[in-house]
Amino acid sequence: MGRAQGFPQKPGIRRLAVQVEDHPVGYINFKGVIPEGLYGAGMVHIWDQGTYLLEKAGPDQLKFTLYGQKLKGPYVLVRIKGRSRDWLLIK
Repeated sequence: MGRAQGFPQKPGIRRLAVQVEDHPVGYINFKGVIPEGLYGAGMVHIWDQGTYLLEKAGPDQLKFTLYGQKLKGPYVLVRIKGRSRDWLLIK
């Protein structure tokens, strides 16, 4: 499996984003290792923190602006037609 490329940081770059189940808010500051055999196994760390402004929400598109320590600016998530859990993340 290839290395994850993460959030695009330049305009026009697209990345695959796959929807997963919601996680409890209590995990928001969790850092550590999830043991092998459990869902999400591996190292967990906080890569960025900040706020966001949701500008538009529809069933197939979300527009938002990030105000993070690392990520800043407008983004859009667009659902890939025919693939209910797959989205394109575009800066």
